[in-house]
Amino acid sequence: MPQLSRRTGFLLGIAAMAAVVVASNILVQFPVHLKVGALNLADLLTYGAFTYPLAFLVNDMTNRAFGPAAARKVVLVGFALAVILSVLLASPRIAVASGSAFLLAQLLDVGIFHRLRAGSWWRAPALSSLVGSALDTVVFFSLAFAVSFSVLGPNDAFAIEAAPLLGVFALEVPRWVSWALGDFSVKLLVAALALIPYGFLVRLVTPWQPSRAAAR
Repeated sequence: MPQLSRRTGFLLGIAAMAAVVVASNILVQFPVHLKVGALNLADLLTYGAFTYPLAFLVNDMTNRAFGPAAARKVVLVGFALAVILSVLLASPRIAVASGSAFLLAQLLDVGIFHRLRAGSWWRAPALSSLVGSALDTVVFFSLAFAVSFSVLGPNDAFAIEAAPLLGVFALEVPRWVSWALGDFSVKLLVAALALIPYGFLVRLVTPWQPSRAAAR
């Protein structure tokens, strides 16, 4: 970045990544208790869905400015900080689920973004966020709430309670399944909206050049 040293940009990336993940880990424990007509959003969404997609924005900006090696370091250090803080502020099971999903999804995001970075400015962040969000959602909600993974910690009674799919369909499923689908939908919406600040910020950074990185 022209106004920031590589070290400062790297530290800001780590801090932003850790802040987004910790906030999301806390907020995912709180359903959106709001009714829209006959639809109860508590059956569909948690507040964590609105903050977590910003992790992909942080990741992609780091990748754009400093390259994939730096982005992986931000992911790994941010992952470690987030897990430690999440154990203290959320719960051990949420921390394990979040850490596993975060690590897999963000490293996948780095790889996809790097392969597509030479194309249109929006293609790399859009597709990497889409695939990364899908993987993150499946891994996180399964580990955090599915009865099959209760070895990781006690089950959330409200999350595993049967409820209409997405709050409207006759098929009843554990509430966390609808949370996962709703979460993924919001992630896609937020990721799309994040392309606006991404498009602005990408004009302010000095794009990474392969010759500047020792490793990919």
